Amino acid sequence: MLTAYGASVLTFMMLMYALERRHRYFVLAFGLGCALSAVYGFLIGTWPFGGVEAIWCLIAVRRFFASPEAPPSRH
Repeated sequence: MLTAYGASVLTFMMLMYALERRHRYFVLAFGLGCALSAVYGFLIGTWPFGGVEAIWCLIAVRRFFASPEAPPSRH
């Protein structure tokens, strides 16, 4: 069960990373994926992996709040 969680979380994280340029909310979703990946790392006992993923989570959240809002669309 834990392996399935880890594989799902890492797949989600990589997908959000690939989509980051499409919208700033994908950066936030990537941060969520990093947080979930950090939890996975801590659960399986790999503290360095969990720590690095937690740092990536903080970096992604900071990037989200530092990125400019998308201009309003003209419809």
